[in-house]
Amino acid sequence: MLAYLFWHRPGTGVDAGAYEEAQRGFHARIESASACFHVAELPFDERPGYEDWYLVDDWAGLGRLNAAAVDAGRRAEHDAAAALVGEGWGGVYAIVRGAAEIPAAASWRHKPRGQGLDAVLADAGDAAVWQRQMVLGPAPELCVAAGGPRRRRVA
Repeated sequence: MLAYLFWHRPGTGVDAGAYEEAQRGFHARIESASACFHVAELPFDERPGYEDWYLVDDWAGLGRLNAAAVDAGRRAEHDAAAALVGEGWGGVYAIVRGAAEIPAAASWRHKPRGQGLDAVLADAGDAAVWQRQMVLGPAPELCVAAGGPRRRRVA
């Protein structure tokens, strides 16, 4: 199971209510397990933003998600949401332990140089852990599905 994560912020002067409504419109149309959260801090920046999760079975599923996001049935919702984004970053993560579901809470971590994944898993207790597979921006290496800063589900 893979998760595509997209972190984003609205453009300058974009109304937060309109931004979140556009996100809800897009997520309602996508045929994949997805969610959009408002986060008090992005995992790589102290400023607030949004964190989208999209779950797919495999790398081929990621390609299908990419195509479906802008197909004729979803293009209007995608373009309406995309037009309001000012900045965006992404990453692809694989579940390495636990339930492959969108976490209600997320604590982002970097694996210390020289430390193996087993040590990180031990430090995470029983929480599910996602590990970065591909980086498309300043994405942290690990997501522990527990703790972390406050977040509010938008879609």
